Amino acid sequence: MRHIVDIDLSPEDLQFQEEVQAFLTDNAYAHGEDYNAWRMKWFKLAREKGGWDIPKWPVEFGGPGWTPTQHYIWEKETAAANIPWDLPFGLSMLAPVLMNYGNKEQQDRFLPDIRDRKVNWCQGYSEPGAGSDLANLKTKAVLADDGTHYTVNGTKIWTTLAHIADWIFCLTRTDDSGIKQEGITFLLFPMKQEGVEVKPIITLGGSHSVNMVHFTDVKVPVENRVGEENKGWTYAKGLLQHERTGLAGISKSLVALEKLKEQARSVKRGNGTLLDEPSFRTKVAELEVDLLASEFTELRSLASAAAGSDPGPESSILKLKGTEIQQRIQKLTVEAGGLFSSAWGALPVGPGFARAGMSGYLASRAYTIYGGASEVQKDVIAKNVLGIKKSGS
Repeated sequence: MRHIVDIDLSPEDLQFQEEVQAFLTDNAYAHGEDYNAWRMKWFKLAREKGGWDIPKWPVEFGGPGWTPTQHYIWEKETAAANIPWDLPFGLSMLAPVLMNYGNKEQQDRFLPDIRDRKVNWCQGYSEPGAGSDLANLKTKAVLADDGTHYTVNGTKIWTTLAHIADWIFCLTRTDDSGIKQEGITFLLFPMKQEGVEVKPIITLGGSHSVNMVHFTDVKVPVENRVGEENKGWTYAKGLLQHERTGLAGISKSLVALEKLKEQARSVKRGNGTLLDEPSFRTKVAELEVDLLASEFTELRSLASAAAGSDPGPESSILKLKGTEIQQRIQKLTVEAGGLFSSAWGALPVGPGFARAGMSGYLASRAYTIYGGASEVQKDVIAKNVLGIKKSGS
């Protein structure tokens, strides 16, 4: 049985849990079914349940208005279930920015298509010289003399799924006369237009998920600016807090850890299994303890969100610990596969999980970098949780 924080569920929460379980069971993917048709039907049925297709959106934008405990139940149940894939960029990252800082016209224009999964978005943040130091970005947006549009020139890097994205939300430099955080503007524009060039980057794990994107004289109508000019850093920080909370992946790590234990039990060691070995079992136990602490932090974050607050510094704690835990699970999976994990070519050998374990391990090296590197999260925690200020500040 997978681990779960022991919290008291009210009769209403237990009823909700049963309802979620029934929905997931009744609408699970059937082998041989057209996946894309099933995926869109699933979201349609979830919408008819009263906003289950957008569980984290507020009620005024169609969300279900769940309590923190209901969010917790949903995360736990869906982590172990076969639910449709979903992209976070529009749904979980841009949407909160539009809800908080976009005007009514922008909300009416973009949010429906985001909810209907009709438009794929990507995030234009990091640059070759502005990764962890995001405020150092150089991509320039110059407002035309008649005030009708911006002209964007520059380069973004590590842009996830830019090659399939229809639109991008992009941080641009509109003023470099003052401190760097005060001259950034948040723009939205289509990817399929003249002046946008996407070049693939093949990652260590051999996959194409990230890209370099070049902008050459790209025209962006001024109505596609979110909020005020030069105030984009404020909006970007809010988006990053939502992103970091999602990247923690606590519920998925709980499922992955149980899978790891099953895999370790399948590896024979003497008269027992790998999981019986004290050194390996100790590493698993340490992971379980850290996951328990992270779960409680996630619950506090959910309670804060339910009270109307934006994710605070706890989002950095979750991102820091959550991504480290994901990496540790992947590392132990490789350890469980032993020598067979190194043979991850076209023909798998040894335990069935060994090949995917090595691929997952290589991909996981980026977890503590994207969404704000671990060093950045530690700075946020030191300043906003521990009250430690930089020397001279």
